[in-house]
Amino acid sequence: MHRFKKLVAVTLCILVITSVCVFGSSVSAGASGTGAGLAEYALNAYYEGWAYSWGGTSPGAVDCSGLIYSYCGGERIAMIETCTEQGSVDAGIPRIHGLGLWRPGHVGVYIENNMEVDARGDEWGVCYDEIGGWNNWTYWFKLAAVSYPTYGWEKFNGNYYYYEDGQYIVNTSRTIDGTTYYFDGNGHSSTTPSNMSSTADDTPSSSGSSSSGSSAPTTWSNGSSGEEVEKIQTRLQELGFYNGPIDGEFGDATEQAYRAFQEAAGVTVDGIAGSDRDVLYSDDAPRATATEEPAAEEETTAPAEEATEPAAPQVIVQNGDFSEEVINVQSKLLELGYFGLEPTGFYGDITEEAVKAFQLQNGLEATGIIDDATYELLFSDKAAANPTPVVNVEEQQDAAVNAGSGPSQVTSGLLDPSGLILSNETNQTYANTASNVADKTSKVTEQALASSASVIPSFAAQVKRTANIWIWFVLVAVILGAVSFFMLKRDRKQTRYQRYVAKKKKESAKAQLSARW
Repeated sequence: MHRFKKLVAVTLCILVITSVCVFGSSVSAGASGTGAGLAEYALNAYYEGWAYSWGGTSPGAVDCSGLIYSYCGGERIAMIETCTEQGSVDAGIPRIHGLGLWRPGHVGVYIENNMEVDARGDEWGVCYDEIGGWNNWTYWFKLAAVSYPTYGWEKFNGNYYYYEDGQYIVNTSRTIDGTTYYFDGNGHSSTTPSNMSSTADDTPSSSGSSSSGSSAPTTWSNGSSGEEVEKIQTRLQELGFYNGPIDGEFGDATEQAYRAFQEAAGVTVDGIAGSDRDVLYSDDAPRATATEEPAAEEETTAPAEEATEPAAPQVIVQNGDFSEEVINVQSKLLELGYFGLEPTGFYGDITEEAVKAFQLQNGLEATGIIDDATYELLFSDKAAANPTPVVNVEEQQDAAVNAGSGPSQVTSGLLDPSGLILSNETNQTYANTASNVADKTSKVTEQALASSASVIPSFAAQVKRTANIWIWFVLVAVILGAVSFFMLKRDRKQTRYQRYVAKKKKESAKAQLSARW
């Protein structure tokens, strides 16, 4: 019985040790990282299609806490228990990159603009989703292993932000080292800072100034005056809409210039500077074309040939960009039947092909870039829809799943088969027909490859997890076999020794009896 207890104890110890060796990671490690760095790391994991692997902490295969731990270390299990600050998501999430998000049994990373990244499960991998509805979270928290800025510049995803009082500022401007920077509704700076270590010329209390304070006006119109009007006039002048004095007085010339800007930006034309200042101060703000006349200029004195000289096209968004403007473009292309996916905000190859198809259909040069001419036509009433619209892939797959056919049965139907049959209208030449066929074939191939690639991470995660389990079983079996062999061999030696002792005792007894006789 005593031997049995010892064997059980040794076995349990071996099981615990091998389980930790195979599956476990250190519960805590050295902490190092920034909020913006964590947010970019998480976004990169999504775009590279990392797989979900339970217990995984290595780039390419992670679980929810492993995604964060693989970047900055720190506490892996008790992230929210050791956080430096936390709050309710329902009360609002601060404008801070790389916050942790928590709900029972799950954690994620806050990116910005109500978007988050989390490693969700074997079937989904790493996801990038909007917060709300079914994808709700309970708390936001500051990770102990991550440092978050209080004041100063921060770069994230190619854009520059300015933090004050622990959050990046929006819909305002700041003068830093003598340069005035404008920040749109997303917090993006209109200009690249010359010195990332610089701070605003004003004191921190200036965040409550006329540009962003709660007691300040929220709109400026004809008759307004002040510092914000000067900034509006300066920005309008930079964009080529205003040619008058920068005097802080919102007069007729300023109103005329602002109306011209609103018309070019495609927003409500009312001459009132309100929430549309987000567009005015953004990098994507439209510029006055050569045919537009700046306000306060009485007549055009340039020669006729100069007035008709076309301006160089301005690139608004292109391949590699990631912004809200890309979402607007993708949504419009989806509405017109050129785009077959849900808008993501990332301008990739599929979006570029959709833009080329739109440009070809509307008589523009097929560059795949959204310049000012393409943008203006895309959002106008003259935009021609795709005569053979692309079917929304995700809706088609969801419909197939609901019908019980499963996603695998719709991968060959990424586009409606009828979409590959071109209409034989009288105004369509055979050359255009051949071009459209080649373009649609390219889309089908690209989307099919994308669908196939999305399956690989999930399969890799399952293979890795299954391999870990088999390694664990083999390792335990080998160790148990070795222990059992050792103990059995030891028992045999003890048995032989006991027999030898008994035999000697018996022989000794016989010898004593013989001596007596």
